[in-house]
Amino acid sequence: MTTNEVATAPTDPAGLQRSRERIARHLVGRERELELTLAAVAAGRDIVLEGPPGTSKTTILGAITEEWGIPLLFVEGNADLTPAKLVGHHNPARVLREDYSADNFVPGPLVEAMQRGGFLYIEEFNRAPEDTLNTLLTAMADRSLAIPRVGRIRAAPTFRVIASMNPYDNVGTTRLSTSVHDRLNRLAVDYQDADAEERIVILRTEADGELGARLVRDAVAVTRATRDHPDIRQGSSVRGAIDTVLVALRLAALRDLDDPDSPGYPELVYDAMIVALSGRIHLDEAVDATPERVLREIWEDHFVLAPHRADPG
Repeated sequence: MTTNEVATAPTDPAGLQRSRERIARHLVGRERELELTLAAVAAGRDIVLEGPPGTSKTTILGAITEEWGIPLLFVEGNADLTPAKLVGHHNPARVLREDYSADNFVPGPLVEAMQRGGFLYIEEFNRAPEDTLNTLLTAMADRSLAIPRVGRIRAAPTFRVIASMNPYDNVGTTRLSTSVHDRLNRLAVDYQDADAEERIVILRTEADGELGARLVRDAVAVTRATRDHPDIRQGSSVRGAIDTVLVALRLAALRDLDDPDSPGYPELVYDAMIVALSGRIHLDEAVDATPERVLREIWEDHFVLAPHRADPG
């Protein structure tokens, strides 16, 4: 696409189907989530993706924007995200020399996304201040924004606001107003099943052979167990399983261990878990425990108790 061309979303059924097929090649699973997100943004809608970290939200958006040939601009929602940071500012040095003008305005991510027809992806959307959300509401409602001493910025056709929220984290968040909810479509994105997560880990780690295959299965199993443990408020995403495998493979090389049936294999996995998972799990505030102790319980459930749960014979 040249600089004079404006990206447009496919609107005809055949073009949209071809777009979906090409985008799907970049993803492991997530067919339904991709289809629903693609339908919403192709229809010109803004959307909030509600789900925990590590559930392929960014991957889906990156694949769509790559297919459309438009930018994906990231913004982290927090108390410091003021309207000025979102919209942009005038260059102070040039203002002193030239006074305020459109030429010395430095676009923020919102204006840049509007001008370039990109997706503005706001993570932790419900942590942003109310006045910042109101600025976004204006851009979403009017597809334009009036900036003092600059003029009116009109959004390119493919401009979208994509928000994400973590339903498991209420610390430091604000309740979104009815006006915000009314402007956004919503899609819940949860963790994938074990088979899909194993395929993701294999893809990201390139683990192979007998040791690699066993590590992938065990890493995914213990990582998924962190999401159900009663002492853990929020467990780890599949990124924890990926790092568990990567760390374990290097530990195995250091310890000269290449057989998953070796007596040292279970402890190898535990050591990798401590490094990869202890910082990714968030314990319940009422629990008097450490991440290491909780991970040891999960490890024991998997390596000590689970192998003996099958019925005799």
